[in-house]
Amino acid sequence: MDLAIVKEYLPFLIPLVIAQLALGITALVHVLRHPNYRFGNKVMWALIVMLVNIIGPVLYFTLGRGEE
Repeated sequence: MDLAIVKEYLPFLIPLVIAQLALGITALVHVLRHPNYRFGNKVMWALIVMLVNIIGPVLYFTLGRGEE
């Protein structure tokens, strides 16, 4: 990969990586602290959040998060 191409896309990639990490960490902390889920269990949601980059945390917050 050419270094010039990387430098060109870096301003777009850095915020995307930061958002992905923040969303993933927030979802993982929520999975580990709360015992109630609409679908599945703690292990399933932790694996989905960690292994399915941006989509996993979004799925957890929309489908998996149970009542507080």
